[in-house]
Amino acid sequence: MSTPTDRVYSESHEWLKVDGEIITIGLTTFAVDQLTDVTFVEMQPDGTMIDPGDSVGEVESVKTTSDIYSPVGGEIIEVNDALADNPEMVNADPYGDGWLIKIRIEDQGTLGNCMDAEAYDATL
Repeated sequence: MSTPTDRVYSESHEWLKVDGEIITIGLTTFAVDQLTDVTFVEMQPDGTMIDPGDSVGEVESVKTTSDIYSPVGGEIIEVNDALADNPEMVNADPYGDGWLIKIRIEDQGTLGNCMDAEAYDATL
């Protein structure tokens, strides 16, 4: 799967899709491939305020448990509750139905720390 160009990427392999002040965050295919089969997803609840670099949850797989970090700060406004019953959606559709959380961003300037698809691919 090619890296979608309609979003930006963090060094810790999260993608961020920007829609005004709402940022949807998920894991890249590289991260998902490293994790292997995702078996459990737990995110911070709606209403949680986070700072850039904060852990917003964790993903468990048959291989390991990994914290998920947000490169932006703001308020978590939605968690993908479908992942509680179907964590394998992270593997099956990481750039679509496997999204993790949505955040109302506080400072759009923090997106400047993210990479476009081409720059992200160059880091792999």
